[in-house]
Amino acid sequence: MKGKIVIDAAFCKGCYFCIEFCPKKVIRVSTQLNAKGYAFAECDTEKNCTGCATCALVCPEAAIEVHRE
Repeated sequence: MKGKIVIDAAFCKGCYFCIEFCPKKVIRVSTQLNAKGYAFAECDTEKNCTGCATCALVCPEAAIEVHRE
């Protein structure tokens, strides 16, 4: 199963729990800042997300959606 994650940068506060807990290390810190001044998390599209949804479960801001293909 393959997955795709969508991170709403406006809601991300840079806790990086998603990065820490992603088993495939698909998420990274963006080089850009959101409107609140946080370097938000973003998906590394060159890596393969499995759609496990761990990132969405650990995100305290509910800023991550997981889509399974």
